[in-house]
Amino acid sequence: MFDTVIRGGRIVDGTGAPAFEGDLGIRDGKIAAVGGKLGAGARELRVDGALVTPGWVDVHTHFDGQATWDPYLSPSADHGVTSVVMGNCGVGFAPVKADRRDWLIRVMEGVEDIPGTVLSEGIRWDWETFPEYLDALARMPRAIDVGAQIPHSALRTYVMGERGITHDEATPDDIRRMVAAVKEGLQAGALGFSTTRTFIHKYETRKFPPGTFATPDEILGIARAIKEAGHGVFQMTSNHYQMETEFPWLRQIAQENQLPVAFALVQTDGTAENWRRLLQSLDRAHADGVPIYGAIGGRPAGILMAWQGSIHPFMAHDVWKQIAPLPWNEKINRLRDPQVRAQLTDMDALMASAEFDSRLAYLTQSFQKMYALGAEPDYEPPQERSIASIAQRDGRSPLEIAYDMLMAQDGKGIIYFPSFNYAYNDLSQLHTQLQHPNTMMSLADGGAHCGYICDVSVPTYMLTHWVRDRQRGPRLPLEHIVKKQTMETAGIYGMRDRGQLKPGYLADVNIIDFDRLRLPPPYVAFDLPAGGRRLNQTAEGYVATLKRGRVIMRDGQPTGELPGMLIRGPQAEPL
Repeated sequence: MFDTVIRGGRIVDGTGAPAFEGDLGIRDGKIAAVGGKLGAGARELRVDGALVTPGWVDVHTHFDGQATWDPYLSPSADHGVTSVVMGNCGVGFAPVKADRRDWLIRVMEGVEDIPGTVLSEGIRWDWETFPEYLDALARMPRAIDVGAQIPHSALRTYVMGERGITHDEATPDDIRRMVAAVKEGLQAGALGFSTTRTFIHKYETRKFPPGTFATPDEILGIARAIKEAGHGVFQMTSNHYQMETEFPWLRQIAQENQLPVAFALVQTDGTAENWRRLLQSLDRAHADGVPIYGAIGGRPAGILMAWQGSIHPFMAHDVWKQIAPLPWNEKINRLRDPQVRAQLTDMDALMASAEFDSRLAYLTQSFQKMYALGAEPDYEPPQERSIASIAQRDGRSPLEIAYDMLMAQDGKGIIYFPSFNYAYNDLSQLHTQLQHPNTMMSLADGGAHCGYICDVSVPTYMLTHWVRDRQRGPRLPLEHIVKKQTMETAGIYGMRDRGQLKPGYLADVNIIDFDRLRLPPPYVAFDLPAGGRRLNQTAEGYVATLKRGRVIMRDGQPTGELPGMLIRGPQAEPL
């Protein structure tokens, strides 16, 4: 007898093979049988043609702090995610000496927009070394599995102290000690090492995380430690316009290690065609047996602007600065005042702000790329719906249009600004990247950018938009999209025990009512420790999510089951 039988599903097994009808049997937390009409189970779930897929494996998150207090890593579990990898972009919380804990929080707050008060309240520090951090994660009951990478900024500061923070060049002894710490972390179960070299990542006032300017000796020394440990992904985020010049040394690391290297492959407006040449470089590398991957998003990196968020077109205005600290009810009443509206929509007054520089202008005044997100979010809007186009058509100022969009839904309206991956004003570039064999689903940034980005829902979006709903171009096959975020992501990170619905694999399973699958609009919630704010987005249509054969989510609600674990190092493929 099986412990559980899922009966009558449309099974998409994660391998890319065609979907088929049949049952799925689970025993001892693993898949025991797939297809056909199976025997009895102690528990039976009749799903009447619903999709049955592996649980999603999300390899680019920033749950490093949240993983110490939230067993569901909300809202990832809402979106069918059963395994996550954190410690990306070179930032995280281990290794760390006690006197640097608050500083690591400030770095994470600046780089990933996770409120420092939330991290200070939520994290219960009981580690110094990276192995001790993994032990702390392993002790906590959780619903889904977590894996961690060693972040460069924490490592460099742990070894070099203040010299690491001020970007002093690492000495041979510094490098030796960093190499030893990386090998120690990998041997204890780290899934890789991450670094950042992008100028987008800043904290406090124009400060960059340690490692941003690391020398080749330092980077290549750490990379050799990964080779010596025998496993681990080398993950990097860099200046997107410089990726073609960064690619050769990343390829060198992948070639020498024969272990995966992953870099963020992103299209920007100023480098709209670089991604094509990088795909060609990936083709040449893989033809030579070099395991390097372009980490891509499933939709544009979407800045969400709201009165309750971190960014909106009026944020630099002196009048807004007076309103911003007010309680919500008082704030919205002020914003409804026609006189306040007239003041805030005065472009000359806005540009007179001392804070109004070129970067802020790009973030807040790119009206040709701003759209109302709406009650049914459209992440591929046509150009004619942009604020600039509406303003030109209606003979009004863009600031007036933006103001009215934010005031929609009783002042909780959201403006969508696709900052990356939207240079063509459509998703044709991502359509190509998603079909490429050497790209990796990534960049959803779960747990990060609490006040202005909410792309953690991308695993669900991959099905709703790319498979079912896309109108402005061709769609993609269901089987391919499932494989892209299960078998492929799991395999690159060495988690070969999951991501496929085949006998012997972990029984991490999603049951999805595909016709009913939907992304409601994101909203601002104050549900983090210390009442911290974040943008949140749930999903509709997940009938159930199982982790190791136990139902952790049912109809969008947690069940209280906590079968999740720490992922320690590479996991063997079932015999």
